Amino acid sequence: MMNNMMEYNGYHTKIEFDAESMTLRGKIEGINDYVDFEAGDISSIEVEFHSAVDDYLEFCKEVGKDPEKEYK
Repeated sequence: MMNNMMEYNGYHTKIEFDAESMTLRGKIEGINDYVDFEAGDISSIEVEFHSAVDDYLEFCKEVGKDPEKEYK
């Protein structure tokens, strides 16, 4: 059974299957900024999630913005 929740570096996501595009999709939960990602297969979705978080943190650093922390 696949757990559709993932955590990385203090950020969480819920993975959903999009039957129309046949992709797995997710977005970082618990922050106001919109950060999403997708993958074509299960083996790639964790890599894409980690990349999305890392890219978000790098973007915030580049623009001098504090990254949002997950609200509870």
